[in-house]
Amino acid sequence: MVSAVVFDVGETLLDNSREWGAWADWIGVSRHTFSTVLGAVTAAGRDNAETLHYFRPGFDVAHERQLRKRAGVGERIDSGDLYPDVRTGSAGLRKAGLWVGVARNQTARAAELLRALDLPVDGLATSGEWGVTKPSPEFFERVVDMTPAEAAGDVLYVGDHRDNDVVAAKAAGLRTALIRRGPWGYLWADDPLVRRDADWVIDSLHELPELLGKA
Repeated sequence: MVSAVVFDVGETLLDNSREWGAWADWIGVSRHTFSTVLGAVTAAGRDNAETLHYFRPGFDVAHERQLRKRAGVGERIDSGDLYPDVRTGSAGLRKAGLWVGVARNQTARAAELLRALDLPVDGLATSGEWGVTKPSPEFFERVVDMTPAEAAGDVLYVGDHRDNDVVAAKAAGLRTALIRRGPWGYLWADDPLVRRDADWVIDSLHELPELLGKA
């Protein structure tokens, strides 16, 4: 029985459109051009950060992030970036008696910004705080450890990415759900690996309480 649900963030809880647009503006290319290249990188199953290297070979994301911060256009997350079902969906899971958490590949600064949103969750952590990133098994060990679950199979990890979320979490022994939104979620919803490793493919967080109740 699933006793804990842990969410990825980008394109699971947050619409990343504004942040990708900010990167396009920062490197001086049109948002349309940037999104088209991002789509090609996505379709090839590669790290989305590689998009930036097409426009600036050798692009140092960490360094440029610091430069953006100094320029007053650093990381920003606010309630307007949340998908509409995030607060109600998370609250519904907690009402059903499930422990709810958030864990993903993001900076320690992003963790601060996410906590400031006061989401209805029981725990929140990022790879920047843990010092370990998806899709490593150690990341998902930390995910299980942050919950009160007795075993990895009692934890459901929900995300939009085939390799980093569904395949990696399943290999670590967790239950998995792919949410069909954002470019990765739509692109990979019917992928053979997703169909093999995802316990569920969903369109909304509101589907989870009923699905888990039936399970």
